Amino acid sequence: MFYKDSQNIYRVRQLEAFDWLVHGFGTRWSNSFGSCRNLATLHQIHSHTVVSAAGRSGCLGDGDALLENTPGLLVAVKTADCIPLLMVDPVHRAVAAVHAGWRGTAKRIAARAVAQMEKEFATRPGDLHVAIGPGIGKCCYRIGPEVAAEFAAYDPALRDSTQPVFLDLGEINRQQLADTGVDETRIYRAAICTMCDQDFHSYRRDKQHAGRMLSVVGIA
Repeated sequence: MFYKDSQNIYRVRQLEAFDWLVHGFGTRWSNSFGSCRNLATLHQIHSHTVVSAAGRSGCLGDGDALLENTPGLLVAVKTADCIPLLMVDPVHRAVAAVHAGWRGTAKRIAARAVAQMEKEFATRPGDLHVAIGPGIGKCCYRIGPEVAAEFAAYDPALRDSTQPVFLDLGEINRQQLADTGVDETRIYRAAICTMCDQDFHSYRRDKQHAGRMLSVVGIA
């Protein structure tokens, strides 16, 4: 499903069926995306704000999800443990890049992005393909009771927790996508923990020394 190419970028084989699509999840070793002049990003604020790139490039303000349907332009999010999601509507040739940390996930940013794609592009959730990229895994994501309480509806083990527990942020995003009507067979999840794997930057592991990876999607 996910594989690393010669540029140290992770691709999703199922998405390569779309010859008009550009996509990839960067690592600490990949820098080809950073030189793109046709790239739109955001000042990420751990929100549920969805922004339409609408043919623009550069930093487009505050938010945590970017939509685009303009050929030749790319949208991207930056992560270093948070969950990156790339959404593809092959019917209307529209895409989204989403940054989902625990705060954004608690605010259902992935579902908000799907809803905004429905509004702007007439996207049907059942047509979407969504890749959930490398992020911190349940193996390493230890959280306290206050954060656990935000996600008790998704995991019974998190209910009434008074001790630190481990959160599967990628799985919760997968569940939220399925709840919107995205076909579960079209949700592709990387089994890669950024804190465990030295290929990736990890804020929890490296603190202020951590860099950021770009996850990019667009229409050729």
